[in-house]
Amino acid sequence: MPRDYYEVLEVDRTASVQEIKKAFKKAARRYHPDLNKEPGAEERFKEATEAYDVLSNDDKRRIYDQYGHEGLRGRGMGPDLNYANVQDIFESLFGGGFADLFGGRGQRRGPRRGADLEYPLRISFMEAAHGVTKTIEVPRRIQCETCSGRGLKKGASPTSCSTCGGAGQVISAQGFLRIRTTCPACRGQGQMIAPDDRCGDCGGSGKIRESSEMEIRVPAGSYSGLQIRHSDAGEAGDAGAPPGDLYVTLAVEPHELFKRDGADVYATIPVPYTIMALGGDIIVPTVHGEEELHVKRGTDSGHVSVLRGKGVEHLRRRGARGDQHVRLVVDVPNELSEEEEELLRKLAELQGATIQERGFWKSLFEKITG
Repeated sequence: MPRDYYEVLEVDRTASVQEIKKAFKKAARRYHPDLNKEPGAEERFKEATEAYDVLSNDDKRRIYDQYGHEGLRGRGMGPDLNYANVQDIFESLFGGGFADLFGGRGQRRGPRRGADLEYPLRISFMEAAHGVTKTIEVPRRIQCETCSGRGLKKGASPTSCSTCGGAGQVISAQGFLRIRTTCPACRGQGQMIAPDDRCGDCGGSGKIRESSEMEIRVPAGSYSGLQIRHSDAGEAGDAGAPPGDLYVTLAVEPHELFKRDGADVYATIPVPYTIMALGGDIIVPTVHGEEELHVKRGTDSGHVSVLRGKGVEHLRRRGARGDQHVRLVVDVPNELSEEEEELLRKLAELQGATIQERGFWKSLFEKITG
């Protein structure tokens, strides 16, 4: 016995037409035989289509609500699932996009646009920060000039595809549906080129391979993963169709000192312990050159100072820059002169430190750095 149509579409009996359409779309995408190869999917798809055919029709729905499946059959108003009607259902619900699942309405495909290409480009940290122009060599297929992209030798003409009869599509039966798919022989063109009629330079493809030099302008503020698009710089299209695009994907190499977070730059700078204790001015490297930074007396190791506007240019806010965050850490010397060591020993004694030959520097700098 057929299941209740409302149960099939998982809607209430009071559901509106829009709710029924929405429920059917969901079921169609879930159970369509081209998308779901599980056992029973085709039957569930057919069941959902029947339910929609009835519940979307005011007259059929009224009879079904009163008398059920028997009432429809007795009045000759059962589901109409011939091929044309099913096509109309999907055209009205999904438009051309979903109709492509069935191969559309049997129209021959036009020449295909060329394929997009992706080119990985490594640049340095500073090149990403300031911007750079790079020259790259891209291998790609371009239109054959001899045959103007048609793939035919001079004076020859294409013949109708024998597999699809020139339609560009073939029809296969799948359960109660007939599914249209692109012809594998002619790739939807509806035409073929005989071996003797093929262009001698491109072998009938209409394209030849070459490497082209291109200038790529990398803007200031670029980052890893950024894609720079060059329109029409991809592979040539079929028979006069437009070429694809080229996408240059950036990979920024790390820097030994600087790190980035967006437009902000971060750096850790070692500072002599005397300046950290007494205060003074130091020279700090930035992505834009050296800058003077004043260190206040008694600055703790790990303190962060901010240099406003000394970061990287914002990629989409021209003229605006991020900041540079400078983390100051105590620079502990590996070697000391006798005089320096003597002075530090006296300092340690003044601070009440117990001086041991071993662990002296450790205990002293633990006091200095906290």
